Amino acid sequence: MRGENEETIFLKDYAETPYAIERVDLDVRIAPDTAIIRALLTLVPRRGTEPGTPLVLDGAETLALRSIAIDGLPLALTAYEATPEGLTVHQPPTRRFVLETEVAVESEKNIKLMGFYRSSGTWCTQCEPEGFRRITYYLDRPDVLAPFKVRMQADKALAPVLLSNGNLVEQGNLGNGQHFAVWEDPFPKPAYLFAMVAGDLGSIHDTFTTASGRKVALGIYCTHGKEDECLYAMDSLKRSMAWDERRFGREYDLDIFNIVAVSDFNFGAMENKGLNIFNDKLVFAKPETATDADYINIESVIAHEYFHNWTGDRITCRDWFQLCLKEGLTVYRDQEFSMDERSRPVNRIEDVRQLRQTQFPEDGGPLSHPPRPDKYKEINNFYTATVYEKGAEVVRMLATLLGEAGFRKGMDLYFERHDGEATTIEAFIKVFEDSSGRDLQHFQQWYLQAGTPELDVVDRYDAAAQTYTLELTQTNPPTPGQPDKQPLVLPIQFGLIGPNGSPMSWTSVSGAEVRDDLIVLDKASATVTFTGIPNKPVPSLLRGFSAPVKLTTNATEADQLFLARHDSDPFNRWQALQDVAMKLMVDAVGGTAWSEAQTSALAEALDETLNSKELDPAYKALALSLPNDQAVARQIATDVDPDRIHAVRGQLITALVARLAPALEKIYLTNDSRLAYSPDFQQTGRRSMKNMALSLLVQGGATDATRLAREQYSRALNMTDRLAALGTVVHAWTDDAQSLLDDFRDRFTADPLVLDKWLSLNAMASDDGVVERMRAILAAPDFPRNNPNRLRALMATFGMNNPTQFARTDGAGFRFLAEFVGDVDKRNPQVAARVLTAFRIWRSYESGRRAEAEKALNALKDSGTLSRNTADILDRTLAG
Repeated sequence: MRGENEETIFLKDYAETPYAIERVDLDVRIAPDTAIIRALLTLVPRRGTEPGTPLVLDGAETLALRSIAIDGLPLALTAYEATPEGLTVHQPPTRRFVLETEVAVESEKNIKLMGFYRSSGTWCTQCEPEGFRRITYYLDRPDVLAPFKVRMQADKALAPVLLSNGNLVEQGNLGNGQHFAVWEDPFPKPAYLFAMVAGDLGSIHDTFTTASGRKVALGIYCTHGKEDECLYAMDSLKRSMAWDERRFGREYDLDIFNIVAVSDFNFGAMENKGLNIFNDKLVFAKPETATDADYINIESVIAHEYFHNWTGDRITCRDWFQLCLKEGLTVYRDQEFSMDERSRPVNRIEDVRQLRQTQFPEDGGPLSHPPRPDKYKEINNFYTATVYEKGAEVVRMLATLLGEAGFRKGMDLYFERHDGEATTIEAFIKVFEDSSGRDLQHFQQWYLQAGTPELDVVDRYDAAAQTYTLELTQTNPPTPGQPDKQPLVLPIQFGLIGPNGSPMSWTSVSGAEVRDDLIVLDKASATVTFTGIPNKPVPSLLRGFSAPVKLTTNATEADQLFLARHDSDPFNRWQALQDVAMKLMVDAVGGTAWSEAQTSALAEALDETLNSKELDPAYKALALSLPNDQAVARQIATDVDPDRIHAVRGQLITALVARLAPALEKIYLTNDSRLAYSPDFQQTGRRSMKNMALSLLVQGGATDATRLAREQYSRALNMTDRLAALGTVVHAWTDDAQSLLDDFRDRFTADPLVLDKWLSLNAMASDDGVVERMRAILAAPDFPRNNPNRLRALMATFGMNNPTQFARTDGAGFRFLAEFVGDVDKRNPQVAARVLTAFRIWRSYESGRRAEAEKALNALKDSGTLSRNTADILDRTLAG
């Protein structure tokens, strides 16, 4: 095996380009098969550039050069060289000059979906990270910023809508059925933020008035007939704009903000300045076809891409090593928005569950890397949970250390100091040092160091001295390329709870930095002693999950159940229930069965949580949700047997349902509302609790539970309830699972986004026929083999969310996924590489499965030439 262009890029080699681009003027003439793109780049040598230094522009095999000139004069053939990788001008002028190129791009043949391509009749672009070089020759890197002016021309019947970045400054008809539009973006931007859309699209429109009184025109463009499904996205956009003004003082800066929904897209969405392009699954929503989770995701991603206007567009990253500067910060901002719009405790729990499910395995396996890596072979492979989710946690820790006012002060300085720049993590940290007067150089290590820290806490109480002691120790295990680690700065929010369930105070504390409810551990270990403690407390540690670590303590099951009843921190109250259930399952997998007393105690704590009047339904649903198979596997970590874990989890659910069935049935019946659908937090919470109760009743074998699920599926008024009922019977693989799956496809076969839900459910089925059924789905003549959504819905779901079938003892699951990767890599390397990451935990399996996984990976390696994307993931997966 070899990968295409395997050169490693190092952060230490960063240098500015010899030439700067001061202005970009594009003329794009769009035709059904080919676009002619004329680019005028105004360039100037940077200070210190030696005369005669060649101008080297990035390019790609998609470009067919038709002409090249400097200041209007065509270049001789000996004056330049064009290759599939770029364009070199050997002797450019030593002054400001205009380079003019004209290229042809065959958008119809671009099935990699990077650069300029046609999606279901609509022309669009995807330029992040290195797609602009597939549109024209350019210095395609994030630190080259320039204002863009774009003239687009197309057949008006084929493309009545012509959109690009910035403000619309001119449009008109040209005769012969042609028309044009001119867009100008006054804000200098890197090429990865360039966007262009042309097609016959429907749309909805609205306006937003900023805090300073400017009226902004808002538009969402979509497939004709889908306009009504864009209304929630528009509402989410307007709420995002208002929130960013309130929370961060950031107004939108152009006259127009447009969103376009396309069906073939490698990403979820893209924050191109003033023209966001979205995967349509993150725009379209109506109750009959979208679930509560879909509405929540739309709200979150609309916000995320809008918030990039300031954290990503106005201030961008100097190089791709700084990717978490824009992504981690913006994820933090969209998380805060969602918390303010819905429920802070519920959203925080959901965010942490996502972090543990996606980022912790990444951090603990062969694909581990720091949030700010120091090298890469393929930058597309670093759009990871570490960059996004862990990056957000690092920003959250910074906000915790500085406090809300201190963090806002630092963000204000960041916007003031770096607006219009491409900057770095070091510069980001520096503004908070300057605004707070606090030394944050040690904290900065979070960006540079890979792996998940392990925090161990042991407590002691001295009744005679009335002192209470916490011994804290952090360890940072080795990761690929980083065998030795430094201690990190851990902000540990905490509380001490007395025997009566009330918070305890103390007269003094020593041993570490302690501020109110925060311990700052910045060494390998520390001993914190509290004096004036009249009774032994139960500690509530890492409240709100204040640091992304793995926590172990000497707390007993009784302590955890006490916290589940009395902790004032909602996150830790939920975590305590999770910890008790996790211990029971891990012990049982290891051969130590739980006692009746233990399951009774857990059931009582759950019942008390369900009956609480202070907790909302969405929170109660999370409390009922036991750690899943993958979470148990992560806890066990070595010699993992997915079948054994799955069986033990099922046994615990059965034992709990035997005690909780009446309460679960009551929850189900009292929350089975026939109200008109609303995606608001209250209704969403009630549906969540009802459907969690139904799932447990079915999994636990409660009388008539399967009938309830079947009836809910048939009479559901919304997709949330219908899909929840179907998912319940499919996960349990009841006798009617296949017939209901068939019915679901018959009902919704015309809606591709609902078909994705059907594909995912097929991929998560627990029976041994799942691999053969999936093979048949992929082989069907009508399966859309080039659509990323369909491919991810089926294969990424299988690899990431069906451990018993993916990790079958006969290796069939491993072989199936590896063969798929080898096939799709020829058409879409980004999808192939993402799906391949399902193997990131292969070394944690027991020896038989481990051997089968390695055979499948080596077979893929020996199958022939792989793309740079997939070869990079495969090499790291095998080497780790």
